[in-house]
Amino acid sequence: MSELKYKRILLKISGEGLCGDRGYGIDTVELENIARQIAEVGKLGVQLAIVVGGGNFIRGEKLSEAGLIPRATADYMGMLATVINALALQETLERAGQPTRVLSAISVHSVCEPFIRRRAIRHLEKHRAIVLAAGTGNPFFTTDTCAALRATEIQADVVLKATKVDGIYSADPKKDSTAKLYEHITYEQVLREKLRVMDLTAITLLMERKLPLVVFNLKTNGNIMRVVTGQNVGTQIVPS
Repeated sequence: MSELKYKRILLKISGEGLCGDRGYGIDTVELENIARQIAEVGKLGVQLAIVVGGGNFIRGEKLSEAGLIPRATADYMGMLATVINALALQETLERAGQPTRVLSAISVHSVCEPFIRRRAIRHLEKHRAIVLAAGTGNPFFTTDTCAALRATEIQADVVLKATKVDGIYSADPKKDSTAKLYEHITYEQVLREKLRVMDLTAITLLMERKLPLVVFNLKTNGNIMRVVTGQNVGTQIVPS
């Protein structure tokens, strides 16, 4: 068994990570690939909490821009989209051999449990993966903020932010060929340089709680395993 650097992780996956090149909905190939990588890590004994976004169906802020639907309502619609993604991930994880529970911040009792901190920790101790749906349960907060909050609540060792790029760059690498990939960076530098990693609320919370954050490319097979076993992958943001 590989030596683990982290025993309890919170993995943040965007809704777009589930939809592949189509840009919407759920791509079963992408879903199975993500579930397989997560299940492989679970077999090492890592305790797994996953926060999933809903942007492959609805983005509350964008939906409300037209003025027809108030932002609060649009955000609740986005929360329901995360429940759809969480249920899909749960079923696929269990097919891959990883026992899983979905815990929702809003009441959807027919299909998932309510988020209760002590219950969530108990599931982790029994090596059930928990998929945390519906964000914080409040409008105007992103699923990035949810990831930071839940990681603090469950006392995770690290937050892993899965993206489509290799880490954090000094500029957009698609627009600037001289953009530099950071391997290690501090939260203060993220704030000072206004690097687009997570929203300000999430970054501030992680910085205050001194929780490390690793930003990495989910599209590269095996990267979750590499991170939890201490290999140098993506960008590591560490408390100063």
